[in-house]
Amino acid sequence: MLIEGMLETALYAEDLDAAEAFYGGILRLERIVRASNRHVFFRCGQGVLLVFNPDETVKPPAENGPQVPPHGATGAGHACFRVARSNLDAVADTLKKAGVAIESDVIWPNGARSIYFRDPAGNSLECAEPGLWSIG
Repeated sequence: MLIEGMLETALYAEDLDAAEAFYGGILRLERIVRASNRHVFFRCGQGVLLVFNPDETVKPPAENGPQVPPHGATGAGHACFRVARSNLDAVADTLKKAGVAIESDVIWPNGARSIYFRDPAGNSLECAEPGLWSIG
């Protein structure tokens, strides 16, 4: 297979200030760039988390800019962050201290563990150990 892995994951949020405070402040992801009210991007391990304002990304691109086709989604999306099993409790504690509820703490049939919570836009987020998908 020529595909080596995921490079980007996209989520959508109308309030980019709240998204930036959540992903940069609470989850401590490094902000790469923010483009006004269109998007804010974060470094996440070897990949990138893209958070777009869906009201802006449905607009056609400017003629003199990158020709990225219009896109977007409505409703809650989902993304899963890779976290070592030994760090899942620390992540859960950080979230709880920030007032973020843990919706579910799951032990999967293969023994892997993940936790679920929501960002300010209502997106369903998961932190899971790589063993969930037999990834080392």
